[in-house]
Amino acid sequence: MKVALTVWENRISPLFDATRTLLIAEICNGKVIEKHRLPLDCISPFARAATLEELGIVTLICGGVSDFFAKLIEARNIQIISFVAGRVDEVIDAFLRDGLCHQKFRMPGCGDRQHKKKQRRRRHENCSEQ
Repeated sequence: MKVALTVWENRISPLFDATRTLLIAEICNGKVIEKHRLPLDCISPFARAATLEELGIVTLICGGVSDFFAKLIEARNIQIISFVAGRVDEVIDAFLRDGLCHQKFRMPGCGDRQHKKKQRRRRHENCSEQ
């Protein structure tokens, strides 16, 4: 399975719409077997969504994402886990443990109530309030 994370330096980029770099992680049996950075030079929302699909991305982990971009990406059957913040290595580890629902990985301003509303893109079925 391939997962894409929006990155800025060593953190999750705050907005997918403006990110310039993706970290592509290939995951097999619950472990990252390969990862590499890829420049995301395309600006068009359609080209960005197409690029994710061409790369074989199953899940996109990002900070904020506009509804327009999200709809284009989700139409390609790519799951979005949005409003995520933190160091990229910690986010990957949390993803592997199904722990991204922890408050430490929420973007600032995304409290419990707001977080639940914004997490419509991916419902954390196994998340209990932490």
